[in-house]
Amino acid sequence: MSLSKKVLLNAYKIMATARAMSDLFEEKRDITSKYVHATSRGHEAAQIALGMHLLPKDYLSLYYRDDSVLLTIGMSPYELMLQLLAKKDDPFSGGRTYYSHPSLKDPDKPKIPHQSSATGMQAIPITGCAMGLRYKEVTGMMTDEEKGAIAVCSIGDAAMTEGEVSEALQMAVLKKLPILYFVQDNGWDISATAAETRAQDAYEYAQGFKGLERVTADGSRFDEIFEAVERAVDIVRNERRPVLLHTDVPLLGHHTSGVRREMYRDDLHFHQQRDPLPYLRNLLMATGITEQEIVGIDSIAKKIVIESFEKALKAEEPNPEDLHRHYYAPTPITREEGERTPAGKERVVMVDSALFAVRELLAKHPEALLYGQDVGRRLGGVFREAATLAQQFGDERVFNTPIQEAFIIGSTVGMSAVGLKPIVEVQFADYIWPGLNQLFTELSRSYFLSNGKWPVSAVIRVPIGAYGSGGPYHSSSVESVLANIRGIKVVYPSTGADLKGLLKSAFYDPNPVVVLEHKGLYWSKVKGTEDAKTVEPDEHYIIPIGKGRMVHLIEPSDDAPTCVVVTYGMGVYWSKEAAKAFAGQVEILDLRSIVPVDFELIRERVQIHNRCLVVTEEAVNNSFAQALAGRISAECFEYLDAPVQVVGSIETPAIPLNSELEAYVLPNANKVRAAIEKLLKY
Repeated sequence: MSLSKKVLLNAYKIMATARAMSDLFEEKRDITSKYVHATSRGHEAAQIALGMHLLPKDYLSLYYRDDSVLLTIGMSPYELMLQLLAKKDDPFSGGRTYYSHPSLKDPDKPKIPHQSSATGMQAIPITGCAMGLRYKEVTGMMTDEEKGAIAVCSIGDAAMTEGEVSEALQMAVLKKLPILYFVQDNGWDISATAAETRAQDAYEYAQGFKGLERVTADGSRFDEIFEAVERAVDIVRNERRPVLLHTDVPLLGHHTSGVRREMYRDDLHFHQQRDPLPYLRNLLMATGITEQEIVGIDSIAKKIVIESFEKALKAEEPNPEDLHRHYYAPTPITREEGERTPAGKERVVMVDSALFAVRELLAKHPEALLYGQDVGRRLGGVFREAATLAQQFGDERVFNTPIQEAFIIGSTVGMSAVGLKPIVEVQFADYIWPGLNQLFTELSRSYFLSNGKWPVSAVIRVPIGAYGSGGPYHSSSVESVLANIRGIKVVYPSTGADLKGLLKSAFYDPNPVVVLEHKGLYWSKVKGTEDAKTVEPDEHYIIPIGKGRMVHLIEPSDDAPTCVVVTYGMGVYWSKEAAKAFAGQVEILDLRSIVPVDFELIRERVQIHNRCLVVTEEAVNNSFAQALAGRISAECFEYLDAPVQVVGSIETPAIPLNSELEAYVLPNANKVRAAIEKLLKY
């Protein structure tokens, strides 16, 4: 393929700039190595070829060595150096994350949602973007400006061994998604060689995914890789199907500024023979450009880079006071609205309240969709929590996924980025663990690390808790783990009305919200849980996340001690039954939200009653409940007449299957009653 002089000249100017930057970073390493970074040295030709084929309507996920892509799409050396030096005006994160970890929402450049350090984890979120683009296309939601948009996942070959990459590739071919996987293979995985860590390269690996077009090219030769990228992008953009492009590139720089090549490399001579810069220089000279003109280009690039670095050094440092910004995106739901108990309606079971809430959301919002394991047409969820929804709204909006919890959760990043509102389901809380990496690394940090550009709007429904001898893999409680993931919200309703109101609030919240739904409350089949059945609220009913509810109120008494029980989920019903033995002495506060927690309401009730019991289904030690009790003790100490107590499960590694053993492990009304009695006598 013969490339035009204009293309080659533009490519050379960018490559000369990238090389001048990597040279300068090495020369000034006493300054630049303060914050760890990597450069594209050796990868420049492949990255520039990719960048030249991208459009502002595309979605892009880069990895930590992709600064040449950033230069090609229009970022300046100065802007990149602001991130290198973690300055306040770093355009990607405001000094919050590493060099070449971009988050970009400029109208004239490809959109780059936040991604983590991109060692495989980025594959799922960007595939979520592709899935969102396809959904908008097939449902008629795509605008004229968006038509032809693609997603691109740039990744190192060593990261292709991550299991999450397999989940992404599986969904890309299953759904025929418009995505390019751009795999840069330099033969290294930090200090481990490809022979040590990979049975095959990405091109060979991709053969196992039926329907994934494969392309391979030499990434050190600009003309060859340019042609390969052009072919690959054309397939994705026009035929709307996935392609994996594997490109072999030399690694001429260090792994990172902290892991230097002289520590372990013995192959530098071989890699230097494939330097893409001399090759591109020769291509350019073949078009009639003189060596003197090339020297002039090099000199201009170096001058710009040096001036940019000096300017970046003088740029303002971040203000620590600004660090509290972009924890949560502002929610429009700030007060309870709608009718909680409409007249003339019968009570419905909790699972139906959830079903009706999702049905109303899907009917009202074409950008809403529901997916997860077994939620599709045939079953409608293992608890029938999505029954009839696929029949009503179609298989494009309500669909089954493979057994891929990481993809189910992580894809919401991309779906949200393209303007959709995903509602997803993890079938049991016990199965959420494979998805925690995406929840923690991608969803929870996106708004904060993108400096407010990319909040993730996602509703993650999770049936939880022990019920009916579910055994060790269908009974777990996981709220303490979730409560320690900063940047997400966690709700745990105990009634149908609260579940419907909180699902609606979660949908309208621009942040990730995990909705924990106790299986034992779904149908109120457990004795004492009849009040989980409520009159279905009207379609406008919403509850602000982070607001508790007083289940049972009492007045303080001079004649007898009183206490407040703080609880949630099934604990509400154990506590209600236990309180019957202490007429006028026990009130019950249902948190409804784990994060954020309504501590003001807790403080108010503790100040009145001077005694507090926290009830949880989890084992007590190191739990959310124990931490909450500690906070109550610290912040309400002056009001307390007794130590704050906690009731929870007996500590075991798992909930046993046998029904008698299960009952022995779990809290119950008798255990709560005993704790209340002890507390009131203190």
